[in-house]
Amino acid sequence: MKSVLVRDVVIGEGAPSICVPMVGKTAVQLVEEARMLMGVDLDIVEWRVDFYEDVADTEKVKETLHEIRGILNNIPLIFTFRSAKEGGELEFPVASYVELNRAIAATGMVDIVDVELFTGDEEVAQLVEAVHQAGAKVIMSNHDFDKTPSEDEIVARLVKMQDYDADLPKMAVMPQSAADVLTLLSATNTMREKYADRPIITMSMAGTGVISRLAGEIFGSALTFGAAKKVSAPGQVPVGELRQVLTLLHKSLNG
Repeated sequence: MKSVLVRDVVIGEGAPSICVPMVGKTAVQLVEEARMLMGVDLDIVEWRVDFYEDVADTEKVKETLHEIRGILNNIPLIFTFRSAKEGGELEFPVASYVELNRAIAATGMVDIVDVELFTGDEEVAQLVEAVHQAGAKVIMSNHDFDKTPSEDEIVARLVKMQDYDADLPKMAVMPQSAADVLTLLSATNTMREKYADRPIITMSMAGTGVISRLAGEIFGSALTFGAAKKVSAPGQVPVGELRQVLTLLHKSLNG
């Protein structure tokens, strides 16, 4: 399986990379957040732009992105507009979603763009091509905040993302029981063992699913999301504690 290199971060080798989301509503808050994150032990930063109050104004998004990029120096940056249907803050027309992501990829200021699997077949294919042409990578994502699909369904969605040539397929699901967490972990392991030719990202959300955020190196998830301040999804672990556990597991696995 090939790893994915983003700036100086190798995703898919050794312990999972740690990503911390920025969820500020204003440019001032985001600049403050970016500065604060420079003192945090993380690998990657994600800008959850659906939290940003001026997200409908692409020029303002670019201006704020320029400030964030300047502060983060060489830290890889993921640009994510999470739709309301997948747990995001805002309902956004598909055409606007596509246009925003294309425009931001074209700036060259983001390293990875999150593209939701169920945006529409044509739109997804267009976005993957546009992001790759801009020299960035694609996380293709699907989030189920209601339930955990069957193992076969989770694997099928991850395979579909890989077929779209997403660099990093990502699935996040909601457990209703401990058995649901096992389903997600088993699906992750099956994907890695049988189908994946690139790193994948999976997680089971909320408190019940926390083990999935910690055990990625064992089961085959290459990136995990931690919280430095405000969580952007249920079950995120404070980043300092997350690094400690990931390091402990890495040492145990590698003797």
